Amino acid sequence: MTTVKLSGNTDVFCLHKPEAFVLDSHVEGYMINGIDVKDGNTVFDVGANIGVFGVRMLQRGSKVKVFAFEPIPDIFEVLTANSKKYDSKRLIPLNCGLSDTKGEATFTYYPHAPALSTSKPEMWDDDPNMFKNAVEGSMKNAPKEMWYAKFVPSFLSGIMAKFLRSGGKEFTCQLRTISSVIDEYKVDKIDLLKIDCEGAELSVLLGLEDRHWPLVQQMVVEVHNTEGRLDTIKAMCLKHGITNLIAQHESGFEDTKLVNLYAKR
Repeated sequence: MTTVKLSGNTDVFCLHKPEAFVLDSHVEGYMINGIDVKDGNTVFDVGANIGVFGVRMLQRGSKVKVFAFEPIPDIFEVLTANSKKYDSKRLIPLNCGLSDTKGEATFTYYPHAPALSTSKPEMWDDDPNMFKNAVEGSMKNAPKEMWYAKFVPSFLSGIMAKFLRSGGKEFTCQLRTISSVIDEYKVDKIDLLKIDCEGAELSVLLGLEDRHWPLVQQMVVEVHNTEGRLDTIKAMCLKHGITNLIAQHESGFEDTKLVNLYAKR
């Protein structure tokens, strides 16, 4: 574990400094298309990683509360450190993944690229070029702190993709449902449900019971759009009264099946 200084003089604990800059740059990508968090709001951050998004949400008001879900032990340790640094009563780290049922699952942790850790590593194997294209897009649209990435030749993206996924380690992690967490903590509103969990987004939403959907006001979901998954999630939103829907690729990910869905009630 090390530390890094992000923009706005914000110090956070991290595993890899370049990845922390990338995670921070993604925050702006979530907060577009009318998505907003105001003081007093409650945020569910599914796939919290080290907590950069949660820290940025806390900076939006002294009464913002974030429930941050991260199943991988090595990453959760860093998330917990950031929680303690910035206010563990408002940035609440939960060491579990979310799914449609309670139980356990095997997660693959990638030490060279912790943010890619997933319970569904097969999604990259099914379409090897998708990850290569994602790496190439990320380099071309790297944050200013990683200015050098833009000069890396495109032909190296495949080699880098293999390196980032090398040395994977498996962990058995706890799974819960969103609804079980809502009940335990007596949450009366989720002002923003942000889901970025590397292929498990549909399972996460299936764990939100009908009685709790009215609590959700806004959503940002990274969708791995295979087998009509984007349309399925859109239909779920519409069914439960979340009708303002915008789907778009992040810059650099146009040649992948990764789509961000922005949804508002």
